[in-house]
Amino acid sequence: MSVIKTALLSVSDKTGLVEFARGLAGFGVKMLSTGGTAKLLADNGVVVTEVSDHTGFPEMLDGRVKTLHPKIHGGILARRDLPAHVGAINNAGIDTIDLVVVNLYPFTQTVARAGSTLEEAIENIDIGGPAMVRSAAKNHAHVAVVTDPADYAAILHEMQTANGAIGAPMRFKLAQKAFSHTAAYDGAISNYLTALGPDGARAPFPQRLNLNFELAQTLRYGENPHQNAAFYRDLEPAAGSLARYTQLQGKELSYNNIADADAAWECVKTFTQPACVIIKHANPCGVAVAANTLAAYRLAFATDPTSAFGGIIAFNRELDAETAQAVAGQFVEVLIAPKVSAAAKDALAKKENVRVLEVPSWHSGNSPSPLAPLPQGEGNVMNAARCDYKRIGGGMLVQSPDDFNISAADLKVVTKVKPTPQQQEDLLFAWRVAKFVKSNAIVFCANGQTMGVGAGQMSRIDSARIAAIKAQNANLTLTGSVVASDAFFPFRDGLDVIADAGAVAVIQPGGSMRDAEVIAAADERGIAMVFTAHRHFRH
Repeated sequence: MSVIKTALLSVSDKTGLVEFARGLAGFGVKMLSTGGTAKLLADNGVVVTEVSDHTGFPEMLDGRVKTLHPKIHGGILARRDLPAHVGAINNAGIDTIDLVVVNLYPFTQTVARAGSTLEEAIENIDIGGPAMVRSAAKNHAHVAVVTDPADYAAILHEMQTANGAIGAPMRFKLAQKAFSHTAAYDGAISNYLTALGPDGARAPFPQRLNLNFELAQTLRYGENPHQNAAFYRDLEPAAGSLARYTQLQGKELSYNNIADADAAWECVKTFTQPACVIIKHANPCGVAVAANTLAAYRLAFATDPTSAFGGIIAFNRELDAETAQAVAGQFVEVLIAPKVSAAAKDALAKKENVRVLEVPSWHSGNSPSPLAPLPQGEGNVMNAARCDYKRIGGGMLVQSPDDFNISAADLKVVTKVKPTPQQQEDLLFAWRVAKFVKSNAIVFCANGQTMGVGAGQMSRIDSARIAAIKAQNANLTLTGSVVASDAFFPFRDGLDVIADAGAVAVIQPGGSMRDAEVIAAADERGIAMVFTAHRHFRH
């Protein structure tokens, strides 16, 4: 056990620091500190020695040099179990430092701020802080290092139970956290600087991309039982993201559960009306908006009851008891909502295997994660925490998220027949659903309900046929329905399939060499067609 006699405190994030320092003082710990940290402690009645008084060397270069001194690093790095080390620091008049409490300049917060400059970024690159953190973490056999205010209470508790000491397991755990802290910090700096050109212009992507995630849980297996798997989350997941879930009940989540739950959650978040999304094998098999969650669920389920068996169901409103009871009557793997009422929890309790997730609302006001940001606010520059990633052999594909949505004002009517107001509303609904369907995607909709979904086929005409068959199997009539196609129709054959099925309006990006042929076919069939000028491939 290492008894804490001397501590060095120098933090940017001063959350809980005064209370922690008072706790250390209760154990008779001598405290060293710098600048604003020392002033804060002294102003609150904590006895503290300025680092410059300890080293006998004043801060210089506007504070760039203050802790880079042998009396600091010798006191941290000396091994107490090596007589040569102990003799060396004694001969040099260096006292040991047993506890280092340091967190770093707010670099990530600075560069994430709109309008931040390179000069501001450079001045927020901490030098002495990472040096102390790494020194203490390297010598964790004798020194404890704290980089996260959330650990203050646990440290004081351990000191209370161990007569002022911090045991080896806690010191090792703190060292692991410390190295992760400096790795994320250096990664953020690299991301920022390697996205800058010689002229200071910021590129959309850095030359070196550094990402940091923490292990949320190991999983029983991956997509298949012979694959190992784990779920990692951002250190600070963006507001409203699935990674912020709380599991209220049910079996452990699987790899496929989490992947499908994310697809369901991202889709349902795009709707402003009460909505329900049912996902099966990464594709929506039923989506609906309605006056309330129960009505939305019933419409979504009616799209494809066969595929909904064992699906993932997401709502964008609080889950009430009546809706929960309706869902509990079916076989569902995962149920997701921004909030689950107490009565809904009771209704679902008897379905103990159903995984129920509560995800805080994306309208909570929480800001997105500043972790490892790419430069923001200038041109088409993105935040690494929001990008989409896909591993390939020997590398990784990175792209900005497909968060582009359209409104009625963005639509271009290209046919003689114009969509009615209700058809236009359904076209926009169908377009939002199609964005979450694997390409090639064809989605029939009517009155805020999906009627048939064709997904992931090698040809668009096959997707159209499958979507029509799905509707037929569910005893849904497509007469008067509308259709969304995630990309343009390369030939008129796909259009003929949806017209034969009963569709009266279609939304598609346009942009084919045969647009004129497809438009002529729509006019021939008396179908309204609108172009979006944007596609939504999803692979």
